[in-house]
Amino acid sequence: MTAETDEFARALIEGAADFNVRLTPDQIARLRKYHQLLTVWNARLHLTGPCSPAEFATRHVLESLFASEHLPAGARVADVGSGAGLPIIPCLIARSDLSAKLIEASRKKAIFLREALRATRIEKAEVIAERFESLPTPEVDVITCRALERFGEMLPQLIAWAPPGSTLLLFGGPELSARLSALGIEHEAVPLPRAKRRLLLVARR
Repeated sequence: MTAETDEFARALIEGAADFNVRLTPDQIARLRKYHQLLTVWNARLHLTGPCSPAEFATRHVLESLFASEHLPAGARVADVGSGAGLPIIPCLIARSDLSAKLIEASRKKAIFLREALRATRIEKAEVIAERFESLPTPEVDVITCRALERFGEMLPQLIAWAPPGSTLLLFGGPELSARLSALGIEHEAVPLPRAKRRLLLVARR
């Protein structure tokens, strides 16, 4: 496991500049702990698809951190379909000013998320083991969502659920951008570094 976490950490450090990310040694250590924990739980819960430690660092962690520049100071965030904790756990590690609600319908994945928050010493966050559509509209500034079952189908409900004036940070491809346009939602499609088709979609509610 040490060799894998070393590879993960090297990829974080080497790729950080491409994603406009700066990490302290403590943050890197906490992200290593997160990767190590996720690797153990992944065998049971299939939190992410198979990938090397370096790919996990780039595609999952650095892509998540790329979104943090769109999070205002002191932002209250609702992360929908948290699953593996992406993008919100890396953002909470990098930004101590943030607070978050991690909304995950799977009870087993919610247990992992609580353990990940504990292991990485994140305090200003809570896990809610419910479907987002069964919850009242949260008092938050930003909605993040990286992976949601039937994303295109659920998108109108997610937009309606988001509080007025909030920002939605969504990860997807051109198809999701087109779906937003079809729904009349103005948004910015920001290409993710080192990715051919993946986008960060910044929409206003």
